[in-house]
Amino acid sequence: MSNDLFSPRIPDDVAGRRPMADRLRPTSLSEVTGQSHLTGEDGALRRMIESGTLGSMIFWGPPGTGKTTVARLLSGETGLAFEQISAIFSGVADLKKVFETARLRRMDGRQTLLFVDEIHRFNRAQQDSFLPVMEDGTVILVGATTENPSFELNAALLSRARVLTFRAHDEESLAELLKRAEDAEKRPLPLDDEARATLIRMADGDGRAVLTLAEEVWRAARAGEVFDTAGLTEIVQRRAPVYDKGQDGHYNLISALHKAVRGSDPDAALYYLARMFDAGEDPLYLGRRLVRMAIEDIGLADPQALVICNAAKDAYDYLGSPEGELALANACVYLATAPKSNAVYTAFSSAMRAAKENGSLLPPKHILNAPTKLMKQEGYSQGYRYDHDEPDAFSGQNYFPEKMGRQTFYDPVERGFEREIRKRLEWWSKLRKERGEP
Repeated sequence: MSNDLFSPRIPDDVAGRRPMADRLRPTSLSEVTGQSHLTGEDGALRRMIESGTLGSMIFWGPPGTGKTTVARLLSGETGLAFEQISAIFSGVADLKKVFETARLRRMDGRQTLLFVDEIHRFNRAQQDSFLPVMEDGTVILVGATTENPSFELNAALLSRARVLTFRAHDEESLAELLKRAEDAEKRPLPLDDEARATLIRMADGDGRAVLTLAEEVWRAARAGEVFDTAGLTEIVQRRAPVYDKGQDGHYNLISALHKAVRGSDPDAALYYLARMFDAGEDPLYLGRRLVRMAIEDIGLADPQALVICNAAKDAYDYLGSPEGELALANACVYLATAPKSNAVYTAFSSAMRAAKENGSLLPPKHILNAPTKLMKQEGYSQGYRYDHDEPDAFSGQNYFPEKMGRQTFYDPVERGFEREIRKRLEWWSKLRKERGEP
């Protein structure tokens, strides 16, 4: 379970040739690529080391960005003992052993850096078990996760640890890793320029992946052979992505899809949906985004839109690909051609802002129940008018706290579907004329 960064490695000729990603693992923070905002001269980790103290941290980022490597290097540069466990393979008994070892080491005057890989896989109770040893300094916790810590980790744990974000490697960083690999191998990668760029895109921001792909290419190449893009794709049996999921291309296309739906253009919306399907995007992710569009952009102008999008998402989950993709396409076209209203979306944003800005104001006493005599004496429920007994079932009372006065957040006429329906009918009429349709 314990891993010492400076323990002797098993020679390659005894254990077999180690993977290139392991052989090229950085030996100092200055060799780490792609994370200069953390490991550079002015990076957060560099500043911590220079201060002479480390605090507990959560490393959050996609795979292959150096989270494990950086944790090991931190222990080496600070003289801390290094312990590593994985939440996938460890349970309560393993944690107790690690904590006890760290306590004994602490009594001898040496602190432990405990690296926990996939920390989000620990349940809430297991995450809570870290709190005492973090607070008394028994361990400095460094947890690694690919999931959003805000959703996956306990608030108590997050309050005791600093979240540091690791970024996916950009093309420049991956190119630098390939150059290091070529220097280590003392031979160029047998790819032409276009194929080299394709291999970098295939890695999808993952440093470990780009080195693994390079190793596959060297294994496959015969003497003097240089692969083009088609040859590379055949060798590694991996399709070059149309766009990098999680990177700019991903966000650009989902933004384009959303804007096309909002702009009531079903043709453009279908095109961008197809682009993302073709790129291998998770269809359930697209289903979730369509649900969001129904809530944000259609709203109460067509409440059925949310029902249809949820049904399409469930249909894909039930049918799978490719039949289920048609259900999502149906939902996409429905949203694009539906009347639009963001009245509730903007009203909710305004209401949230008012809630944050005005603090914990007491509602007016006339709308509060008075179950006790004391509360009645304090004026609770006095003056309340029961709306069902009023003319037209409407009393017109003020329901806001007195200090706020009446507020208007929801305006269906100004921002709602009546205006949007008129605009959409005019647009469709103009489009039909341009197409020469009756």
